[in-house]
Amino acid sequence: MKIFQASLCLLSLLLILPSLFAASSSSEDFDFFYFVQQWPGSYCDTQKSCCYPTSGKPAADFGIHGLWPNYKDGTYPSNCDQTKPFDSSTISDLISSMKKSWPTLACPSGSGEAFWEHEWEKHGTCSESVIDQHQYFQTALALKQKTNLLGALTKAGINPDGKSYTLESIRDSIKESTGFTPWIECNRGGSGNSQLYQVYQCVDRSGSGLIECPVFPHGKCGAEIEFPSF
Repeated sequence: MKIFQASLCLLSLLLILPSLFAASSSSEDFDFFYFVQQWPGSYCDTQKSCCYPTSGKPAADFGIHGLWPNYKDGTYPSNCDQTKPFDSSTISDLISSMKKSWPTLACPSGSGEAFWEHEWEKHGTCSESVIDQHQYFQTALALKQKTNLLGALTKAGINPDGKSYTLESIRDSIKESTGFTPWIECNRGGSGNSQLYQVYQCVDRSGSGLIECPVFPHGKCGAEIEFPSF
């Protein structure tokens, strides 16, 4: 009888463990976010060029690219929940702000919804254990306001005037303003010049604040890079 009872206890434990492990995994499904903003002048100054959104030319300011869950080993989850597609009605109160702060520059011209849909379904669905769809977009908008990249750069005398600036001065001016080290991504302009394209900043799992990046993406900029006008 004692052997039978012990076997039942062991069996119950084996049945419970997978569900406990699953609960633990779902609560730790990513380690941090990359918050990525892009400079529209560099997006457009390529051989592919760009198309302004149907609402017109965006302001000459950094625009949101995305808020991306990542792991500390440099990998990232994607397309995590096909049952939660993008639904613009859930963010109707944010649309006006998103058109200004998260504009699309892809061709052909669009309203931005295809861009936002892609970002939610590829990246946002992987943050559902922490924030829902409305909170995902709201969080990104708040982070843009908080970081104010263009303000940080112009305060340091780094302006989108087509001149070249040192990578170190760009990185240091953003760190001076935000308190944390960014990662700078460059691309090639239409004439082959290296230019400031995107700025990556790391955010804690709750999406509430910047942190030092556990890992940076791969890629390299030159010692001096152009900051093109828009």
